Amino acid sequence: MLVSLMPRGVGLRAIGLAGRDLSCHAIGYGAFDPYALRRFDRALGDRLQGRVMVRLPYAPGQGTGMSTATLLAVARLLKGGCGTETLARACVAAEGASDPLMFDAPSRFLWASREGRILSQMPPQPRADILAGFWGAPRPTRAEDQEYDDISDLVARWRAGGSLAEYAALASESARRCLVRRGPQDDPTPQLARDLGALGWAISHSGSARALLFEPGQRPTQGVTALREAGLRGVHMLTTDGR
Repeated sequence: MLVSLMPRGVGLRAIGLAGRDLSCHAIGYGAFDPYALRRFDRALGDRLQGRVMVRLPYAPGQGTGMSTATLLAVARLLKGGCGTETLARACVAAEGASDPLMFDAPSRFLWASREGRILSQMPPQPRADILAGFWGAPRPTRAEDQEYDDISDLVARWRAGGSLAEYAALASESARRCLVRRGPQDDPTPQLARDLGALGWAISHSGSARALLFEPGQRPTQGVTALREAGLRGVHMLTTDGR
């Protein structure tokens, strides 16, 4: 189960093209898995036909929801309106997991990614400034991978609400448990958070995405350089929507 961190202004661009066969091409990253597309189509009733070109803000397989976002773009352009639950089930059928991006406020849910369903509603997340980047190679989600720590205690505290500092501390503990179990043990993110005075840090538990969390306006000017020097790739600054 997971809670999504949703930055403002991040999205893909897509265009649908006529064609008899179903295909999707991510510009700069190659063709989307045709077998996954067929499974997606079957779950939606074998009604998809055509080609879709997408331009992604991040490479697939890094824990940023790009696969789910791509499938949703395919459905919107080639099929039209679909219910959110139908789309969630179809994404899981396609890849064995899904992010909750078919909903209007994904960050407001405790989400069962392997089942494609909402476990419970969660409080709105406080607005935060973020330093983000990627550590290590892309690690696409594997549906059969269930080696995650029990975070029920953290969920109970998250559901109770609180300040950004309290949420950041919970995110840090969840990420720490994941690194202890799954590695890599040389991940520099915890030390970067301490060195740069972040409230906390978060990771994509099955990808390479990393984030340091700061109060709005408190992101250090040397932060981008520090992350790059520590070996993170694609370092950039984001802000969550605070909804």
